[in-house]
Amino acid sequence: MDSLHVVGGQPLRGEIPIAGAKNAALPQLCAALLSAEPLTLHNVPHLQDVQTLRRLLEPMGVSVSVGAQADAPWVLQAKRIHSPEAPYERVKTMRASILVLGPLLARHGHARVSLPGGCAIGSRPVEQHIAGLRAMGANVEVSHGYIDARLPPGRSHLRGARLRTDMVTVTGTENLLMAAVLAEGQSVLENAAQEPEVTDLACMLQRMGARIDGVGTPCLTVQGVAGLHAASHQVLPDRIEAGTFLCAVGMTGGKVLLRHARAQHLGAVLEKLQEAGVQVQETVDGLQVQSPGGAQLRAQSFRTTEYPGFPTDMQAQFMALNAVAQGSSQVVETIFENRFMHVQELVRLGARIRTEGHTAWIEGGASLSGAHVMATDLRASASLVLAGLVAHGQTVVERVYHLDRGYDRMEHKLQALGAQISRQPA
Repeated sequence: MDSLHVVGGQPLRGEIPIAGAKNAALPQLCAALLSAEPLTLHNVPHLQDVQTLRRLLEPMGVSVSVGAQADAPWVLQAKRIHSPEAPYERVKTMRASILVLGPLLARHGHARVSLPGGCAIGSRPVEQHIAGLRAMGANVEVSHGYIDARLPPGRSHLRGARLRTDMVTVTGTENLLMAAVLAEGQSVLENAAQEPEVTDLACMLQRMGARIDGVGTPCLTVQGVAGLHAASHQVLPDRIEAGTFLCAVGMTGGKVLLRHARAQHLGAVLEKLQEAGVQVQETVDGLQVQSPGGAQLRAQSFRTTEYPGFPTDMQAQFMALNAVAQGSSQVVETIFENRFMHVQELVRLGARIRTEGHTAWIEGGASLSGAHVMATDLRASASLVLAGLVAHGQTVVERVYHLDRGYDRMEHKLQALGAQISRQPA
């Protein structure tokens, strides 16, 4: 397995583009199953998860055409669905595979999807997806590690229903939204997730002919249609990639332009960064970030929560910043019960962090030193790279296949900003 070798101490300067959002692109790729007509997606990121999903969709009957240019659009078309099954061997590494469940059932009347895998950051149950599909008239059974969902005999479509999830769930909202656009009658999704990626999916579905009201709010009203048509859509920029590089510049010091980054999607993160002492300015091209470096910043306490609160996907990166900033801070993780696995690796680099349950206490001002560390999940990988950028000596981050799942050539972008970082093959 590849590793990243990082030599710390270099401020970051220059400009880099922010890629399309992984968490927007994945459901949008799955939405190709909803129509026999082509869906054209621009700004699809170059990620392992995207390629994994392509390998899942093609055997189902989705043709995928991508040009040779780096920024070539993806054209997907599912004229016919050959197989409504998402097998374990293709689903086990990526939780987003569950997002084929709603589209397959809505269009084909049958879906057999393996229970998903992904990062080992805690339990992420799919009961909310199943309950919603049952409320829309589907027969759903879970056995031998598979979800088997079918329309009842004599029915050709799901039926509209009032759906309220017991918890805010991004993938649950996306799955039920995609199922509802082809259902008979009206569906109301209450307690819907409001993340920008959910809104981007809804906007794309509207371009395909879906009738959705309340986009961007916790209550989505969907009037089912008989079919969706061809459309073209641009995937929104990745707010988590942007937030990660904001923290990187905050820690190392320097001045960087993050092209395409959108301030309106990063409200809680920007607020904490600015309180810490990082200067972030919105420009016509994106976000300009400038920092004196982590040792001159002030540590900030925060609590992760659903959008528009502080995102759980930025918790590990900001914790790395807090480790080198001045002062003590407290981080409370409310979304996933097992998302502090990066802490022990940051401690190996010299961070002073202790945890108890869902809370971490960080004593800032640590002088980090390079060491061998191991990535345990996607965002943990990023936090270790960020820590390596300010550590004395060389840091080796193992198991960076986690990083490749969600960051578009991260080491190349850091190199462009002056960082001493290289990828070493296994």
